[in-house]
Amino acid sequence: MVNSFKQDWLSNIRGDLLSGIVVALALIPEAIAFSIIAGVDPKIGLYASFCIAVIIAFVGGRPGMISAATGAMALLMVTLVKDHGLQYLLAATLLTGVFQIAAGYLKLGSLMRFVSRSVVTGFVNALAILIFMAQLPELTNVTWHVYAMTATGLGIIYLFPYVPKVGKLIPSPLVCIISMTAVAMFLNLDIRTVGDMGELPDTLPIFLWPDVPFNLETLMIILPYSAGLAVVGLLESMMTATIVDDLTDTTSDRNRECKGQGIANIGSGLLGGMAGCAMIGQSVINIKSGGRGRLSTLTAGVFLLVMVLVLDEWLVQIPMAALVAVMIMVSIGTFSWASIRDLKDHPLSTNIVMGVTVVVVVATHNLAFGVLAGVLLASLFFANKVGHYMAVTSELDETTNTRRYTVTGQVFFSSSEKFTASFDFKEAVDNVVIDLSRAHFWDITAVGALDKAVIKFRREGADVEVIGLNEASATIVDRFGVHDKPEAVDQLMGH
Repeated sequence: MVNSFKQDWLSNIRGDLLSGIVVALALIPEAIAFSIIAGVDPKIGLYASFCIAVIIAFVGGRPGMISAATGAMALLMVTLVKDHGLQYLLAATLLTGVFQIAAGYLKLGSLMRFVSRSVVTGFVNALAILIFMAQLPELTNVTWHVYAMTATGLGIIYLFPYVPKVGKLIPSPLVCIISMTAVAMFLNLDIRTVGDMGELPDTLPIFLWPDVPFNLETLMIILPYSAGLAVVGLLESMMTATIVDDLTDTTSDRNRECKGQGIANIGSGLLGGMAGCAMIGQSVINIKSGGRGRLSTLTAGVFLLVMVLVLDEWLVQIPMAALVAVMIMVSIGTFSWASIRDLKDHPLSTNIVMGVTVVVVVATHNLAFGVLAGVLLASLFFANKVGHYMAVTSELDETTNTRRYTVTGQVFFSSSEKFTASFDFKEAVDNVVIDLSRAHFWDITAVGALDKAVIKFRREGADVEVIGLNEASATIVDRFGVHDKPEAVDQLMGH
């Protein structure tokens, strides 16, 4: 326990503190923008980002991962806020947290093992594209100063790490933000700043119980939104955990992360904030800036609130061009460039799954839709591939006029039709032996195919013997099969 505490909190103090400051600076315009998307006051997103980041630092399952208000969640709130108002959003946020805690106890975080690498790659590439696209409004119909500031900011980000002695001590995104702000203020440039995004709050968040009637009608209003928010939030959080795991060569506790996300959202709802989840962009900024432990997440949340309440006069002067440069760096760093290089080497099905995931996410701006589409397609390709590995061979013993069929491979819904088609029901034989010692039956479709084969042979007058079922297959055949139950067979044959 002591070693774990030191590893999570004290093993990288300087790196975590500096990276947390960088993340806090990047969180402010994002939180304001997401609040606008959801149709609520900017302080709702800022309070949420503060609360979620601070709470998840203690209860989350992935050190170094950043959670706050997100665009994916904000998009799901628009209709609820528009039709019923802020108080119902706060109530929905609380219920979202309850669902996510339940998911953690049900160990649903373990379901991430069903998400293939091609889906994760597609998800990452789509997110990189969305992050870049989100910066385009800040680069459209602007003066040349903005382009110059953005280009200079990117230069600082990529070149500062090579400066002797200090290049590795201070995160280059932080240097970019501070230096670009100083230049903009010194030259008095007329460019868009953080202050133009919306008014910053001037008070601490306070305890706020949702002012809604707690009855069945309210539950029916918020239930669909809470369920959607819980699913999208957990999907994005689990995908982010996978990416951070890869970047840091460490592992995360996904079921603990589910519970942590739920606790953080309940805390956010009780302090007047909207629901949130893990943020891939900010998590990548944190890792790239040297953050590794829980202290970086806590620093991001605390420094966010300090800046908003104490340093607001300086904060509003930060040019959006500097933050755009940071987010473009995130976009470039997030995109899996190796996936483009490997297109010619990877199987076609893998490339299709990745491509569909990218297209669906970019088209819908909904990460959950893309992941679900990718997982579904990957499952279909897998089922089709495994189905082809099933084979049936046969040999005839002319002495006893017995045909012996040997089944090898997996028999399930995808291969059941091939299984049935492998038998010659019209052959004039006295006995049929179906040897299943090299086969495995997975579902009731497979059991139904076996029933169909046995009953058809019996209709043609042959005696049928099924041998070699392994224990698992025998269990499902005994439970759902009818070929060895005379009463059921009679009903099927119309007797």
